[in-house]
Amino acid sequence: MVLQDHRAIERLLWPKGRSRDAWMIVDAARDRRIFGMLLDCFYSTHTCLFSGDLPPELEVASPYLVRLEYDTPKTQRFLSHASGNQWGVFLKCELAQTDLLRHLRDLLIVRHPDGSDVLFRYYDPRVLRAFLPTCTRDQLHTVFGRIERFWIEDEQPGVMLNVGFDEKQLVLEKLSLYT
Repeated sequence: MVLQDHRAIERLLWPKGRSRDAWMIVDAARDRRIFGMLLDCFYSTHTCLFSGDLPPELEVASPYLVRLEYDTPKTQRFLSHASGNQWGVFLKCELAQTDLLRHLRDLLIVRHPDGSDVLFRYYDPRVLRAFLPTCTRDQLHTVFGRIERFWIEDEQPGVMLNVGFDEKQLVLEKLSLYT
């Protein structure tokens, strides 16, 4: 289901209007249209979470960090396609892009119980939605770092999870996008 009114997400990301600290980690593996939309809507302002030169087949299916700009046609167009489709997670953070990117890249590889390193697809909303409630306080501190909050699409259409960390515990609130 595509949320017809992208303004509902904009009100969530920018409750007081213009701001420069709304981001989205876009999982281009979720839909083959995503990479083309990233190029069209955010041409030079999207950054791959994977570093180095990537083969084309991996480049089009990688996670990307995108700074969302308030009230611009390209952001509105992207949000109108992304909303309701679990294309990634939104976040609020005042870090510079390079610092935020470094933090997010540090979360990509985790140690499996068997001792091997594995890719952690936390940027998939289905994964982050299931993972965060299981975290210890130390794990939450690691995941959040200086990220103020995540907004994650719920499995229920039209519902967004507003997820924060108050230095003691996870704070999770379900928000309807239609009210």
